Amino acid sequence: MLRPAHALRTLAPALLLVWLTAPSCKSSRASDGAATATASTAPAPAPAASLTPDAGEPADAAAADLAPPARTEGCEAGMVRVEGDYCPAVMQDCVEHHPEYKSRKGEKTVSERCMKYKQPSTCVSKERKRLSFCVDRYEWPNRVGELPRVLTSWLEAKALCEKAGKRLCTEDEFNFACEGPEMLPYATGYVREQAKCNIDKPYVQPDQSRQMATYDKCPDNEFCRSEMKRLDQRHAIGAKHSCVSWAGVVDINGNVNEWVEIPGEKHPNRSGLKGGWWGPVRSRCRPTVTFHKEFDYGYEAGFRCCKDAT
Repeated sequence: MLRPAHALRTLAPALLLVWLTAPSCKSSRASDGAATATASTAPAPAPAASLTPDAGEPADAAAADLAPPARTEGCEAGMVRVEGDYCPAVMQDCVEHHPEYKSRKGEKTVSERCMKYKQPSTCVSKERKRLSFCVDRYEWPNRVGELPRVLTSWLEAKALCEKAGKRLCTEDEFNFACEGPEMLPYATGYVREQAKCNIDKPYVQPDQSRQMATYDKCPDNEFCRSEMKRLDQRHAIGAKHSCVSWAGVVDINGNVNEWVEIPGEKHPNRSGLKGGWWGPVRSRCRPTVTFHKEFDYGYEAGFRCCKDAT
């Protein structure tokens, strides 16, 4: 089925779980209060509560030596250069869907997962747009060996990027850093590869009886600590270098969802989630979930930062 790029924004996730409205954030509108996130029955790594990074400093030189090849000119340490001609609207034809989707399509807990796309993708825009920017090689805190930060709202992610002298990536920047000029459906190509990316872990129902704390408060909250330990299936930053985009960006599909800014929108609708996470969800380059507001946060929601190239 052909899917134009603008059709890949979704107002609600296939997996409806507990998403939270940060009590410290004020808004004239109420939160949607629902969200995407899943977990695994496999042994969980250390919970988010065990790490509380306070800045986006890059990995040390030894770790950088192990990173995938990438352009870095015009970018600060820990970031890679993304440059080329971006197609705003793309058609991608799925030729083989996941067996679960084929047998249970339409169920609320079943996400559309494509196992293989027809090659090549087709640009349906009249013109391509030249992009040149820097993006964090890894998810925040962009430090090899640590776990990606989650339980973080779009507003907090934006503030953390700005404190580090960066900004949240735009929707188009994320797309291009993931898919490249070839408009690949996945960072790794036209075929869904679970062995390369942290995706397709089994769904585990979260405890919806109580609200999880935000990331920095989670270590001191017994319920949040235990729930995060039970649900968490992130892998550490740099644990694998197999899920890498054409530009050298690591884990841009899977592991944790990533907040981006949707240009042209106003508060509280500037927030989008992209890339997918460890659960059985789309985890592709183009789809953007726009259901969650700027003050919402979830246990699989993280981010990375971008910056203008010099």
